[in-house]
Amino acid sequence: GAVGVGVGFGLQNVASNFISGLVILAERPITIGDRVEVAGVVGQVQQIRARSTVIVTNDNIAMIVPNTKFIDSPVTNWTYLDPRVRFRVPIGVAYGSDVKKVSEALIAAGRSNPHVLEDPAPSVFLTRFGESAIDFELVVWSAEMSHRPSRFKSDLNFAIEEKLREAGIEIPFPQRDVHIRSGISKL
Repeated sequence: GAVGVGVGFGLQNVASNFISGLVILAERPITIGDRVEVAGVVGQVQQIRARSTVIVTNDNIAMIVPNTKFIDSPVTNWTYLDPRVRFRVPIGVAYGSDVKKVSEALIAAGRSNPHVLEDPAPSVFLTRFGESAIDFELVVWSAEMSHRPSRFKSDLNFAIEEKLREAGIEIPFPQRDVHIRSGISKL
């Protein structure tokens, strides 16, 4: 009796994962090589099996994810229909900087990376006037770097620092002005 109930519950999970595997193979929401995020796991789909899918993370760790997670949970597929992915790189520059020169330097930094696409072309946005900096955002597209986003952004940051330095544009550190007033206050 009790053993049968336990086996029944165990088989329910196996059957659910198996059916989810069939749905994945039929509908193709993911394919081998896709860059996905599901149930807190981010990586490249290496293998789709009957009950589970193997995702390899950027740390080269194989994560075995039950196929029900692809049916029951939100799935982000970075490369589903189009391998091109947009990357946003924020950067702050010192107040008093020539914003046109900043924009030109950031575009040059984006174009200097061989993995940045020419179409859509790199673009720059002045996003806000912050407490310690004028904040910009470099926006680039890549068809190759969705599998290595940290490396790609790091390379872009190195290029940004170099181009801003060459243009004589300062990247500020947070600042606070403190005003001290003297005098005796009456309570």
